[in-house]
This record gives sequence, structure tokens and C-alpha cells, in this order.
Amino acid sequence: MALCDGLSHCKLALAFAVLMDLLGVAALLVGVFAPLEIRGRDFGDLLVYTGALFVLSSLAGWVLWYSGNIDGLTSKKELGHIGSAVDRLARNLSRKILTYRSQR
Repeated sequence: MALCDGLSHCKLALAFAVLMDLLGVAALLVGVFAPLEIRGRDFGDLLVYTGALFVLSSLAGWVLWYSGNIDGLTSKKELGHIGSAVDRLARNLSRKILTYRSQR
């Protein structure tokens, strides 16, 4: 899969984010520019709001993808501070995910 090697980690989050962006923009454009009137009711507003929610939900995918691709963060111990429990938990979880990926 040499095509996706430059995307690094979290390809599923990236696919989710791109899909939600495409669906959201398509729904927004159809809702704004297409006359969607069925039995006298206008459904353009529904598509505009739905598209905005899709784009908003894609933000979660982008944040997950970006945060999953951060490498080389130094711990507070390396900087001379005592690490907190949250730092240790995040580091342990990150190591477990990384070792799980390398074993597959």
C-alpha cells in the first residue's frame, strides 16, 4: 500500500474526516442552490443544517488524525519535571497502541 504510506497513522480517522467533509459540502451546496420543494414544503434548510453537522463531525476526525500523527513528544521527566498520572497514562496507552500496530 505504497500510495498511503505518506499518511502515516490513523488512516481510518482520515477517511472518516474526508468522507464527512465531502458529504457535508455536497449537502450544503444542494441545500443552497437546488430547489427542493416537495408538496409545498422546502427541504433546502434541512440539507443546509445537515451539511453543517457533517462538516462539524468531520472536525472530530481531523483532530483524531492529527493527534494520532504527533511523534516525538518529550515527557516531563526528560525535561526535568515529575510526570503526572495523566501523562503516564497517555504515554502507556500510546506505547500499547504503537506495539499493537507493529505486531500486526
